[in-house]
Amino acid sequence: MTVNTPLCFRGKNILAPMVRVGTLPMRLLALDYGADIVYCEELIDIKMLQCKRVINEVLETVDFVAPNERVVFRTCERERHCVVFQMGSADAERALAVAKLVESDVAGIDINMGCPKEYSTKAMCNSSCVFSQGGMGAALLSDPDKIESILTTLVKGICKPVTCKIRILPSVEDTVSLVKRIEKTGIAAIAVHGRKKEERPQHPVHCDVIKAISEAVSIPVIANGGSHDFIKEYMDIETFRKATDASSVMIARAAMWNPSIFRKEGPFPLKKVMQDYIKYAVRYDNHYTNTKYCLCQMLREQLETTQGKKLHAAQSTQEICEAFEMADFYEETTAIFEAKKTSLETKIQDEDDQIEDPDVIKMAVRFDKREYPPQITPKMYLLEWCRKEKHPQPVYETVQRPLDRLFCSVVTVADQKYRSTLWDKSKKLAEQAAAIVCLRTLGVPEGKLCEGENHLINKRKREDLEHLNNRDHGKDLAEPSHKKANFTEETSDMNVPQM
Repeated sequence: MTVNTPLCFRGKNILAPMVRVGTLPMRLLALDYGADIVYCEELIDIKMLQCKRVINEVLETVDFVAPNERVVFRTCERERHCVVFQMGSADAERALAVAKLVESDVAGIDINMGCPKEYSTKAMCNSSCVFSQGGMGAALLSDPDKIESILTTLVKGICKPVTCKIRILPSVEDTVSLVKRIEKTGIAAIAVHGRKKEERPQHPVHCDVIKAISEAVSIPVIANGGSHDFIKEYMDIETFRKATDASSVMIARAAMWNPSIFRKEGPFPLKKVMQDYIKYAVRYDNHYTNTKYCLCQMLREQLETTQGKKLHAAQSTQEICEAFEMADFYEETTAIFEAKKTSLETKIQDEDDQIEDPDVIKMAVRFDKREYPPQITPKMYLLEWCRKEKHPQPVYETVQRPLDRLFCSVVTVADQKYRSTLWDKSKKLAEQAAAIVCLRTLGVPEGKLCEGENHLINKRKREDLEHLNNRDHGKDLAEPSHKKANFTEETSDMNVPQM
């Protein structure tokens, strides 16, 4: 049994949270090279609250998946006891909801209070018209009450350690005062980027301010911001730690350029580091645009070389692998995944067949709306038939398969169950397929265009005409509820369980 030891923030070398860089491949590579703790990239609370937690059995990961099927956060067992989840939030209750969502899969929770970028500090509206509140990141530094509320809520609400990452304020006194107030919330550690929010990497890091903070509080202080002035190789990490009197050191750009900066024995050649990174990117199905971005950060001045130009032109993970002479690795790994996926699908189908009610009538059918008139579906026909035969209305039970997030529905009509053996990409499609199985078994028309005259359409036309006549004669425009019901699909609001 694995013992979950509380995360310690003293004497540690830490991979900093970096947007677009701190995804799973980079975090795992940093751990391989000697990092003690890794932070994920900042993820906004509103975006995370839209996600559902999914076990990915093919990749052996835990995925937090957005409604558009995009994986927002992916993690695995290898990092579970050393990855800190950093979020952007300006609301205590939302922050707590996200923390509870990911708590069992990470080692700690961090609130970003240091990012000066506009997507954190200012309000915005994305393409889906989902409003993202401003006041996150470095903007929180001007609102100590909100900082205290968020951190206190998290410390009291979850079992994992809570940290925050800040930038320094215009004066040392104000910075120390804020950090002392933060310490009282009960957080486990505080990371300090030794620059003001308007300063950039080319500005000197203020080691004296980090040192003043370290001397003023008892919790571990994690020094950040030394890549430009201090950290060029492993020994420089300790030099920076001593200059700031901090408990630990957090490395961002130096690790982004070459994550083997964490190796006591010295850095690896860049070619090996990039190949190691690509292996993790393929192994964990990292999106090629993210893989490409991280590799470009490593190449830096070599982007104009032949290999750099090949990387820049790559439009898929396969093409990235080809640019780095790793085509064979890509083909072997993807073949393994395909075989594993097929095996898991077969296993699930076998288990499904074994545990399934043997009385369920099954057919291999799908619903294709192009085969039906507009606004006419098999579910409507089945509902109409049940009313005509004086049966209770159809009852649909739908489940989702975690492996591929596909749906299967069983419909019960007159105490008999029906389902399609084919899984669909949405709950609605699965229900329509189940209705088709039932109608075909009963020998009842399902409303397809090829079936000729459609009585439901004719019925609708007659009632629409009657409705127009009533309106012309000044009668009540309200339509009787029993007439409306004939054309309304009955659906349940129940959540779809996972198999």
